[in-house]
Amino acid sequence: MFYKVNESGYKQVLPGIRLKTLVYGENTLFSEFRMEANTILPQHAHHHEQTGYLVNGRIKLTIGQQTFEAGPGDSWCIPGNVDHSAEILENSLAIEVFSPVREDYLPGKL
Repeated sequence: MFYKVNESGYKQVLPGIRLKTLVYGENTLFSEFRMEANTILPQHAHHHEQTGYLVNGRIKLTIGQQTFEAGPGDSWCIPGNVDHSAEILENSLAIEVFSPVREDYLPGKL
């Protein structure tokens, strides 16, 4: 699978948070999140491992009982079934990989 950059295909998953699945394979799904300042991603958990990289902006990320302030170039890995949440401090762009594939993030399912 190959993805050519374009501005179409973003889906609003929560107010202030848009998602676009870029590519996916048998075991991983690669996605882009565009998040607006002052947005809250509520605490949640899922069985997928989630690895992320903040391209730009600033977020406060809580993983389990630990909270981190992330800036451009910072990254994280959230094990499956661990509670996590985020406060978006500035307009931000994050890239995240999910394993196994998040079926609910596949194109046409969002």
